[in-house]
Amino acid sequence: MAVEISKRAAALWAKKRSEDGQQAWLPLIVHLLDTQNVANYLFNQWLSPGQRRLLQGSLSATESQRLVKLVGFFHDFGKISAAFQAKESYNRDKSLDEYLRAKLTQVGFVDFDSLYLRLSSTKESPHALAGEAILEGLGVPDSIGAIIGGHHGKPADYPPDDQIGNYTANYYLDDIRPEIQQPWQDVQQELFDYGLKSAGYQTVKDIPNITQPQAVILEGLLIMADWLASSEHLDDDQQTPLFPLIPLDCAWPKEGIKTRFQKAMTAWDAGGEWYPQQVALTDSDPDPYQERWGFKPRPVQKAMTQAIGATLDPGMVIIEAPMGIGKTEIALLAVEQLANITGRDGLFMGLPTQATTDAMFDRVDDWLAFLARQQAENLQIRLMHGKSQFNQTYRALPNATNIYDDDGAGQVVVNGWFSGKKSILTKFTVGTIDNLLLLSLKQKHLFLRHLGFSGKVVVIDEAHAFDVFMDQFLYKALRWLGVYHVPIVILSATLPKAKRNQLLDAYLKGKYGRHYELDAPKDWEDTQAYPLLSLLDGHHLKQVTTFPGQSDQQPTKLQVQRLNVADEELVVHVVNQLVGGGVAGVIVNTVKRAQTLAEKMPAEIPTMILHSAFLATDRTVQANRLQAAIGKHGQRPDKLVVIGTQVLEQSLDIDFDVLYTDIAPMDLILQRAGRLHRHQIARPQALEVPQVFVMGIAGPGDYGEANEAIYSKYLLMKTDHFLQDTIALPDDISPLVQAVYDSATDDDVPDIADAKDEFENHLKAEKRKARVYQIANPKTTADATIHGWLERNLGDVTQNEQKAAAAVRDIKETLEVILVQHTDAGDFLLDGQRLSEAPSQKIAQQVIHLPIAVTPNIDEAIKRLETLTGHYFSGWQSDVWLRGALALPLDENLAISFAGWQLTYSAKVGLKYVKEGDIGG
Repeated sequence: MAVEISKRAAALWAKKRSEDGQQAWLPLIVHLLDTQNVANYLFNQWLSPGQRRLLQGSLSATESQRLVKLVGFFHDFGKISAAFQAKESYNRDKSLDEYLRAKLTQVGFVDFDSLYLRLSSTKESPHALAGEAILEGLGVPDSIGAIIGGHHGKPADYPPDDQIGNYTANYYLDDIRPEIQQPWQDVQQELFDYGLKSAGYQTVKDIPNITQPQAVILEGLLIMADWLASSEHLDDDQQTPLFPLIPLDCAWPKEGIKTRFQKAMTAWDAGGEWYPQQVALTDSDPDPYQERWGFKPRPVQKAMTQAIGATLDPGMVIIEAPMGIGKTEIALLAVEQLANITGRDGLFMGLPTQATTDAMFDRVDDWLAFLARQQAENLQIRLMHGKSQFNQTYRALPNATNIYDDDGAGQVVVNGWFSGKKSILTKFTVGTIDNLLLLSLKQKHLFLRHLGFSGKVVVIDEAHAFDVFMDQFLYKALRWLGVYHVPIVILSATLPKAKRNQLLDAYLKGKYGRHYELDAPKDWEDTQAYPLLSLLDGHHLKQVTTFPGQSDQQPTKLQVQRLNVADEELVVHVVNQLVGGGVAGVIVNTVKRAQTLAEKMPAEIPTMILHSAFLATDRTVQANRLQAAIGKHGQRPDKLVVIGTQVLEQSLDIDFDVLYTDIAPMDLILQRAGRLHRHQIARPQALEVPQVFVMGIAGPGDYGEANEAIYSKYLLMKTDHFLQDTIALPDDISPLVQAVYDSATDDDVPDIADAKDEFENHLKAEKRKARVYQIANPKTTADATIHGWLERNLGDVTQNEQKAAAAVRDIKETLEVILVQHTDAGDFLLDGQRLSEAPSQKIAQQVIHLPIAVTPNIDEAIKRLETLTGHYFSGWQSDVWLRGALALPLDENLAISFAGWQLTYSAKVGLKYVKEGDIGG
């Protein structure tokens, strides 16, 4: 044996398993050394330079590495206890359990094979908490002990000072007899001394205290190291071994600890490493825009890229610029610049919806492919939302383990180990904004999320799209990212100045504390300059407002008209606008209204409809057809009406000749107007002047129940008041947005007092609600630990995207079902394919969310759907794609009566629902 320890220490087990008649175990000392080696490797080879500096804090590089090795070894110290060693194996293999207990008795744990039966309170001393109690009793500082106690995802609420005194037998097998207790105390001291020495410490007094933010990141690193050292195989196919258990008759891995570790890490670390390079826009250097995207930068892009590249200690970058100007390209170059300056080696790109995320993923994938080729490294990416497995681009990427030397490096790859809660640990990630907002939510294993984000540059796209509830989680996340010195890029075309200031304030408080100093331009808080770059460089705020050079984007003047007519008259109005041809966009606020208008359009008028009540597959087809028809390089039809909901304002680069929109807050109207005359193309003569028709305004303060149920009446009244007959883009964007969102203009709007009171009460209620399950602000005082950090947490919501979204978006959870057709002739997909002939993966894609109105009691609805699914499709439970899925079987008319509602589906308008007994559709 390569490690000199006593027979008692060598007999302790960490893991045991009985499977297919084969018994295996892992000695505790092996697992402790495995985890120590992995933690040390991750610290030196996987963490970014910025993360290592964060973890180091006021320690030296050597001291921080010692600490990493120490917690790696000590993490499972609580398994050196009678309570843990008495645990049964998972599948209750009596012979395996008796063998290991007898072995412990043989090496000197007095009468363990009989006395263990007297242990009656073992659940009061789970091994993570037990490890903290033992180590703190031996003199380890509370800030470090709390990390040991929390390595299973949730630290104790306070130090377990009374744990050993109250449950002595759990630790030493007996409450009072010294001859029974002594062997346990001796082996705990032996392995404690061994752990100190292996980490490089002479005495326990050499172990330092660390701050709470350091402890959060170190806890995340420890959890990652423990999970990796506990992975017997790389992925589910079990073809690539990592740290397997060993046969029961072996006391040590045959290849030895060092070789075992080296083989495992070679198999696991299959991806390459990104070394961010300096990006410059000078006459002597290659143009980075030309290299990556094949075009010269616009003046706004050039000036912003130059300003970002000139920073010394960059923090937050806020880019406010018109729709279609190329903010994404500025942001991706900023990622390279900021990563190079701050020592980061990855990206998180966050967007409001799955649709916007999928659209952005393709662009990030192309950019990352350029970096991979540039450095001849295979770079790993992860698409982070609940339907990522159906994204064609993502599915087509090669697995990192399938890339061999003769294939050549320089590809974008995926790594199957980084799944579930480990997804955010992937270096390059694109996901819904929920992934970032969850950084603020008390939940088990939150440390992993903090670890993942601390090594990345974070980009937040469409920051204007978040409501006040989501904003509270965003501000808390920014505060923590600030304390980690994570650089952040925020993009928006329509950002209220108050929100801009709150974003900056949250980050500055995290980075420098509540009473930070800021050197900023005069009147920076009230500027309405547009475009605008706000750039934090250390304690300095720089704002770039001038962009010399000639842009290819010409100013546009929109003609705005209010239009309050019945649906039938609206249809006539739209049709008349297209007499000479053209494409009309009709963006409404509800799915029902979109469906109603689509059904009223004349059959001879080509019509496309897009909203959230389509099957995922139908929605993808519709979106692709729409992009192909009126996207940037689309084959525009002579005439087309496009009817949709808010999805049209967010996810698609499409172009309308004329726009109709329901009343909405000013920033959203401007976002929708960004789809009007978006591209430089020829227009029908009658539509050469861009026109916006705003619907739903019956009179001042009267916008209809549906519109007022979705958007605050206060914001609608202000939008109505400040909406002009002519809007100059981009010059009017910021003044109009600021006018609506600045409370100083309230007195300009008649009769707004009641609406304002209701709005402010709603804001207060949302802020209170958001605070309930939020983590506290970071504490950097010497006595702050992670004890109580996740006290009163929400539990584990991250395994269910619906629950996670509901937690940080203040939305009701909805049910997702698979729509199929069940008839006397058999079972079919809605496209007509027989279910028995359809691949499981295709069936799993036929999903849709049921309206909240249909499932007010979600538990009762789940029971009904489980009954239906079990009756018709019992085989799904044994299918990897369909296990746990809920089916909603429609009849031959694609209809079903469910929970008092009549539901019908058509590929033209999507899912409709009406209360049984009501007249109408």
